[in-house]
Amino acid sequence: MATGQAPSNPVPAMRTYPPAEHPVVVIGPQYLAQYPVELAVSTKLWTLGENDFKVSDINGTVIFQVTKKLFSLTDRRFLKDAAGNTIVNLKRKIMSLHQTWGVYRGESDEEKDKLFTVEKSKLFQLKTELDVFLANHNEGELPDFKVRGEYGESACSVLLGDSNTVLAQMHKRHSLASTILNPDSLGVNVYPNVDYAFIVTLVVILGQINADQNGKH
Repeated sequence: MATGQAPSNPVPAMRTYPPAEHPVVVIGPQYLAQYPVELAVSTKLWTLGENDFKVSDINGTVIFQVTKKLFSLTDRRFLKDAAGNTIVNLKRKIMSLHQTWGVYRGESDEEKDKLFTVEKSKLFQLKTELDVFLANHNEGELPDFKVRGEYGESACSVLLGDSNTVLAQMHKRHSLASTILNPDSLGVNVYPNVDYAFIVTLVVILGQINADQNGKH
């Protein structure tokens, strides 16, 4: 039997995320973090027809709430902070073949308050792909952001423009703290210096589009 102190066991490496070359701010700089932000988003809204749900961090702290107005003639969702103040609202364009959604500051739906538009890249898709256009986008130019993949799978990513630069990934529960998870939760990992309120709005719209396609709405 060997004597002396046994060599220490290797410490598992920590995954590092290089920060975005430039901060990605769409809704507000207060939603930027210098570290990866991991969130849990409930998916009950689409599977059970519920009208609101919460977005929590890995400790279970509520960061955002998403609500829907009952008996409204328009399909709208409201992203609110933990205190219930509306940050933005998401409004579906009526009679849109590409399932277009507009995102507006506060509770306004006026064009001057529009921040960005989200729509399906193609009318018929095997896997959902969304194009995101900022309000100052020039017609004919490439999308400012893209969402690629199938909702709820690890392959689902938010990309910068038409590039392969990943800003956030959506995945099932396996990489989130199990204390706050249930089968109706989706994990969202937002890279450093990326507006995580913006990413959450994309998750909500992506979930709604997929729920509509699957007949759950």
